[in-house]
Amino acid sequence: MSTITNKKLTDHKVLIFDVYGTLADWETGIYNALQPLLERYPATRAWSRHDALKAFMSVESDLQGQYPGMLYSDLLANVHEVLEERLKALSDGATETARTALTEASVTSTTGAGPSDPNSASKSVDEHKAFGASIRSWPIFPDTCDALKRLSKHFKLVVLSNVDRESFRYTHALLSEGPTWDTVSSNISLYTYPDPNPNKFWHPQATPGSKSPFTLIVTAQDVGCYKPELGGFLAVYDYANTHQALFGDLELKDGEVVKDKVLSVAQSIPHDHVATKRLDMRSVWIDRQSAVTCNVDPDGLDATKWTWRYATLADMADAVEKELAAS
Repeated sequence: MSTITNKKLTDHKVLIFDVYGTLADWETGIYNALQPLLERYPATRAWSRHDALKAFMSVESDLQGQYPGMLYSDLLANVHEVLEERLKALSDGATETARTALTEASVTSTTGAGPSDPNSASKSVDEHKAFGASIRSWPIFPDTCDALKRLSKHFKLVVLSNVDRESFRYTHALLSEGPTWDTVSSNISLYTYPDPNPNKFWHPQATPGSKSPFTLIVTAQDVGCYKPELGGFLAVYDYANTHQALFGDLELKDGEVVKDKVLSVAQSIPHDHVATKRLDMRSVWIDRQSAVTCNVDPDGLDATKWTWRYATLADMADAVEKELAAS
């Protein structure tokens, strides 16, 4: 499905992928990791999955804005800490109005984030760190890996993700050889950023033995900002301009620039499609039907933010192959 355009998917040469929400099921990963916290406090007993994820996202967004250079695993640990302090306050005598307000994006302050009971400080810190490390267990959507392999035959694939390098290596292994750990036979070191890295960003296919479908990996740690800030997208454009051999012939015609050959592929409207719209860039909305967040345009104009829409990445791969067969 697409909006009105005279372009085809196959007119493009590079796909910039969001990962968490598009390729990996971050909602299930976050919700599962939040369960010990949610079960501990009376204030959350009536919360739905959407309520919990909305409260999480409210704090996450606030911290990403305040600390764009913070490693994502550390940011997650801090989100967990802030949420716990708010839940303590609510459970110690909050009104129903206050409880409702928490799920309506009111949990944004980071003041008083430290544990109030010094006797429980060590346990709390361990729990916050465990939540920050939960990324490695976030599941991959079952259609993802095969679709990436199919798409990599026709496009250069790029990761642009709100994540840190260390956390991403686990997801990278699953995306390359998964979708589950049962099918990963290689050592995790193959999917770990090289240290030192000879390039500004990582070229994972240069690692001997790597089965990565990605030409380039760019994380929030690399660019010092989180989407929907534009720094990551602009960095990829610049890299494609200055590393043309890595991306191959983009077949730029007179008047075309790199972004005319690039598609953003993402589930999140507020994190990705709003950003690419600001850049006047075409995008593909992977509208994961199981998602309960990130699927609403904050401006209320969904159809103006994306060019093509598919329910799964497999559907997009099917559409690409259909175009090629008809050409």
